Amino acid sequence: MKFLIIQTAFIGDVVLATALIEKLNETFPESSIDFVLRKGNEPLLAGHPHLRQVLVFDKQKSKYRNLFGLLSRIRREKYDYVINAQRFFASGLLTAFSGAKHTIGFNKNPLSFLFSKSVPHTISALDTDAHEVKRNHALIQEITDDQVARPRLYPSDVDYEKVKLDIPYFCIAPASVWFTKQWPAEKWIALIRKMPPAHKVFLLGAPGDKALCEAIKQECPDHLIDIVAGKLSFLESAALMKGAVMNYVNDSAPLHFASAVNAPVAAIYCSTVPGFGFGPLSDKSFVFETTEELTCRPCGLHGHRACPKGHFRCADISVDEVLTSL
Repeated sequence: MKFLIIQTAFIGDVVLATALIEKLNETFPESSIDFVLRKGNEPLLAGHPHLRQVLVFDKQKSKYRNLFGLLSRIRREKYDYVINAQRFFASGLLTAFSGAKHTIGFNKNPLSFLFSKSVPHTISALDTDAHEVKRNHALIQEITDDQVARPRLYPSDVDYEKVKLDIPYFCIAPASVWFTKQWPAEKWIALIRKMPPAHKVFLLGAPGDKALCEAIKQECPDHLIDIVAGKLSFLESAALMKGAVMNYVNDSAPLHFASAVNAPVAAIYCSTVPGFGFGPLSDKSFVFETTEELTCRPCGLHGHRACPKGHFRCADISVDEVLTSL
């Protein structure tokens, strides 16, 4: 049996889609599983023990030439199942014209009418039991069972060795692509100042997050802080988070890294809500959000560059409350 999973969205989406790999491998251990993702995300799946190959879609340069080149490659593979966890046109085209015996995707995909099976994908802020891994699992429930697998990443022994420490430490990922998903810098500073000074603090993120991390570090001179934003690979970051006493994150990709290695995590939600279905899955996990009833929250699924109301009161989350996760 040959499977292809497609998820060409962002880092966190790929991490959550790894639950499909886990479930298919559990159900069909002799099968061949491939994965399509966007260029730049392929390090997430480096050395994955249950994947035969990772196919890369370059969306930035010659997008449509690359799209049709990838489609030709997919058609040559003659997959039994193509499972599309993405909801946009390009992934729909890869699915519908893959030549696979079975094509499965979400009904929100504009080409879903060409799939052999389409599955509802519903996001509601009020559905507290929802999670994206459950929505993804619905794509394969008919050929597996109703038990949802967890997402999982596989840092290598080398990754773990690189970040090995003999002292207790915390990880903080203070940034987000979207301003309204990001707990303000002054809150992170206040949090660090109240942390046990004997614990080291690692500030994680992308290369573009270094300035924010530097600003936070400068305001906490009494704590041992190491900025690793832009210095670690995805899997090295996940390995570091695995060993932390606690990981403090926004509603962003590092939250899903923690879930994928079952690391302890405290997730802070500002403009978004856990009900959207992107909450933590670790055994030890906490969710923190404002206790104020705000008619404007949530203001969107993905956040905004600035607070639409101008007050950003959804970020008014007590530092002392967040510290109860220790």
